[in-house]
Amino acid sequence: MGFISSNRNNEQLLSKIATNDGHGENSSYFEGWKAYDSDPYHSTQNPNGVIQMGLAENELCFDLIQEWVQNNPKASICTAEGANEFKEIAISQDYHGLPEFRQGVAKFMGKVRGDRVTFDPDRIVMSGGATGAHETLAFCLADPGDAFLVPTPYIIQDQVSRFDRDLRWRTGTQIVPVVCESSNNFKLTKEALEAAFQKATEAKIRVKGLLITNPSNPLGTVLDRDTLKTLVRFTNDKNIHLVCDEIYAATVFNQPGFISIAEIIEEELYCNRDLIHIVYSLSKDLGFPGFRVGIVYSYNDQVTSCARKMSSFGLVSTQTQHLIGSLLSDDIFTEKFIAESADRLAKRHEIFIKGLAQVGIGSLKSNAGLFFWMDLRRLLKEPTIEAETALWRLIIHEVKLNVSPGSSFHCSDPGWFRVCFANMDMTTRMSPHSPISSPLVRARN
Repeated sequence: MGFISSNRNNEQLLSKIATNDGHGENSSYFEGWKAYDSDPYHSTQNPNGVIQMGLAENELCFDLIQEWVQNNPKASICTAEGANEFKEIAISQDYHGLPEFRQGVAKFMGKVRGDRVTFDPDRIVMSGGATGAHETLAFCLADPGDAFLVPTPYIIQDQVSRFDRDLRWRTGTQIVPVVCESSNNFKLTKEALEAAFQKATEAKIRVKGLLITNPSNPLGTVLDRDTLKTLVRFTNDKNIHLVCDEIYAATVFNQPGFISIAEIIEEELYCNRDLIHIVYSLSKDLGFPGFRVGIVYSYNDQVTSCARKMSSFGLVSTQTQHLIGSLLSDDIFTEKFIAESADRLAKRHEIFIKGLAQVGIGSLKSNAGLFFWMDLRRLLKEPTIEAETALWRLIIHEVKLNVSPGSSFHCSDPGWFRVCFANMDMTTRMSPHSPISSPLVRARN
């Protein structure tokens, strides 16, 4: 006699993590991705397909990477030149990471920040991408039910924000939004921080930290020195942690320049460094999301020790470490890459901003990241999330652009959209006969 298990019985047999939708994979946000996957744009084979502008990937400098790999075959253990090191690299499983990897990452982090600060290789803790790094820090800093303050708008991954997923899904922590508004260009203020902290206190929620992204995703802006000092003083006064996501540090392409929290704590005389933690990755700055290289850099010895032990659950392969260590130790290459990447990002950004301006569409002034924050508020039938969603669906299905609506970033002001510009091939997407200009006009109309 056969046995058929119902979904209800199955849910009773499995854990809450297995049966909830905390990851957000089944959310309605996937409508845009499904539209692209089923009808992807191609310059010759499918010129009327959906153009992917919802993916924050950096594909503008892969020619430089490929050239370096071809000129340095010993960096890979899967080449004839590098095969002699195959056994040693293949059997290594130390969760501290290869010394050359940690040294290369520490050197690159300093170089990206203009060599104004240095990083200790012994504090480099690897993780499975920035996702793993954020979750590791959440496990180290907070208990289930505790909360992190996060300024809006903040990064999404599916309809559930990436921070919702990274910080909440498995750790059981909460997010308390710090509401930033378009009236002051989404500037993060002490008043907004105090209001969010007070709201959490009144709800009897214990706040354990403040999490920021600098440069900002989705705004494409950088935090100034005064704001960063305000954040350090605020977290010190409240005795809570400050987690700084700096994964877009090398994507700043115009002034003002990027200022790392590592610089600020050198200037603040009364900063408790045990409360300061940096998340870094090579997914955006170098364009290596598939390598899953995430970094936790904490100034707290106990957090560093715990995070390193926890990294056993999300190690970077030694083959990848070996390649990355060689690549980032090449000063001539990294200096050339950082400069050329900034130049190409600036040019691509300018093409889009000027193109939008020509059809009467504005955006928030930005100088960093792989995206910009497009302002379509005047195209809404009414200033509501429902009207924004309706416009978003029109853009996806009729204009054939997959962009990201502001509501999915918890933006309090409907009508803003994130547009990614660095994940497209220059020759096929941005030529004079590209379909880009036509959708811009149709979006306005």
